Amino acid sequence: MKINDLIADFSIYMTNEEKFLYDSLDTPVAISSLNEREQVIINNLIRKSLVSKIRHKNSFVVAKNDK
Repeated sequence: MKINDLIADFSIYMTNEEKFLYDSLDTPVAISSLNEREQVIINNLIRKSLVSKIRHKNSFVVAKNDK
């Protein structure tokens, strides 16, 4: 059995809140512009490696990772 056969349907579980916020990230967004609950959800997505935290000047922005 090839490794590609094993990981063909590999997906990472997301809650409804995470999915909604992930789908709304079309462009990079400043973390400071998000409310406290959204920041917690974004941190969960960062831990799951679905979103990247990028340093931009003196603040941080988040953006979707490539698939």
